[in-house]
Amino acid sequence: MGYKKTLRELQIKLVTLQRHLIEHDLQILILFEGRDGAGKDGTIKRIIEHLSPRETRVVALGRPSDRDCASWYFQRYVPHLPSRQEMVLFNRSWYNRAGVERVMQFCSTQEYRDFMDSVVPFESMLVRSGIQIIKYYLDIDKEEQKKRMKDRKVDPLKQWKISPVDEVAVKHWKEYSLARNEMFARSNSELVPWYVVDANNKKTARLNVIRHILNNVQCPESDQHVEAADPDIVFPYDGKHLLSGKIAP
Repeated sequence: MGYKKTLRELQIKLVTLQRHLIEHDLQILILFEGRDGAGKDGTIKRIIEHLSPRETRVVALGRPSDRDCASWYFQRYVPHLPSRQEMVLFNRSWYNRAGVERVMQFCSTQEYRDFMDSVVPFESMLVRSGIQIIKYYLDIDKEEQKKRMKDRKVDPLKQWKISPVDEVAVKHWKEYSLARNEMFARSNSELVPWYVVDANNKKTARLNVIRHILNNVQCPESDQHVEAADPDIVFPYDGKHLLSGKIAP
């Protein structure tokens, strides 16, 4: 079956799932992280394309304000959490502190340590309050990132994505890898695990993320016959994948 036809069938199932989420007053929070160019925007776009905008929100926060910097770190994210009957997708999240802020030294060492000590208890508190959380890290290799960054510069429809941070993303590849690895080790929990997505092929990644969502949202009336995601494309984080090369070094 072709990509477009498969995507349409999966999007129909997402619409059905959303109807069930509304009926059961569920709160769904999906976090998307990954290197610049990993395909977060495109994946989110395909997920929400046909969902009700009243019960679906995408959150992509910009640079923190002076007030944000003077407040509890998680405070700027709390107003955007899902209420009942809502699905919220974060295009980057509080894990900015573990990634770009850490690598680019936008936060202090103590601020980073405080975040790492707090993030698992914070997420556990959200789960206990009734919010279902799914965390995805879209993983691409260095050559694919270089290719996508080059495409942004020449495609007039993608140039809005270019930022000063993007310009040095490849240069700091190793630093981002180390920050990612520590983020996984410190914030992967039994209650809210990380799922890694092999996103070198955008279309394959999109389809499998949607399949994974359909199979992992805890809903009494969810379709139990949806095809599972390919375990080679979407898989739970395990430290052994860093050694095997399944996660880009």
